[in-house]
This record gives sequence, structure tokens and C-alpha cells, in this order.
Amino acid sequence: MDPMERTVVRCAEGHVFSTNSFPMQQLGAERLGPGRLIRCPRCARLRHAVPVAAEQR
Repeated sequence: MDPMERTVVRCAEGHVFSTNSFPMQQLGAERLGPGRLIRCPRCARLRHAVPVAAEQR
């Protein structure tokens, strides 16, 4: 994956936007899932967001 590649995500409020940083890192032995906390540009709040492609599974 290109570090400059943008990821399309959906926040908990349903806003869809793209971001150039959506870290998928391991935290300890367990993975926390596909979602991350990220600031939504539409509502300007820190929201749980998931990649749009991950929602279709």
C-alpha cells in the first residue's frame, strides 16, 4: 500500500470521507478490529470510523 494512498471511511454518524492516514496497527496481542478513532471533517468531532470496503463484508 502506497503511504500516500487515500482510504475512504465512514464515521459513526454516517459521514463518508477520505483520509490519507488510517493506521491499521496491532495494539498488544489482540487486534481491535477495522475501526479507528479519527476526526471527521463533516462534524468536526473525534468519531469511530471504518473503511467503507470493510463494511461490505
